[in-house]
Amino acid sequence: MAKVKELCEQNLRPVIEKQGYELLEVTYQKENGEMTLLLTIDCEKGVTIDDCEKVTKLIDPILDELNPTDDKPYILSVSSPGLDRPIKTERDFLRNQGKEVELTLFKKLDGKKKFAGILKSFSNEMVELEINGQSQKFSKSLIAHIVPIIKF
Repeated sequence: MAKVKELCEQNLRPVIEKQGYELLEVTYQKENGEMTLLLTIDCEKGVTIDDCEKVTKLIDPILDELNPTDDKPYILSVSSPGLDRPIKTERDFLRNQGKEVELTLFKKLDGKKKFAGILKSFSNEMVELEINGQSQKFSKSLIAHIVPIIKF
């Protein structure tokens, strides 16, 4: 499965990025009893269903030629990251710096597992939030996930 992901990332990233999109993630896994190759894309203006269709049509012939699954059947899906995509990569942190986020820990700290605040800074080891005007740092090893807070 790792081979499929690596082959797709290597060969599709340049093609997708040439069209102005960012390839955020490639997953290849069983969903509803069938193997699914999911590519998550993004761009500055956001991703529409038309963008997903455009990228699908662009990469479909490349995947046919590449044959990353060695003729095993799969469902191809191209998707946007969604508004509440977990913050994982350095790009995600940069994109969300200065914005409100919710951080969930693996175990309680000061009696709670969830913290909400402004993402102030981050490094390989730490994430800093401003919570009610106070700075609080969290070790990344203690963080289960971080998501942006979406307000409508």
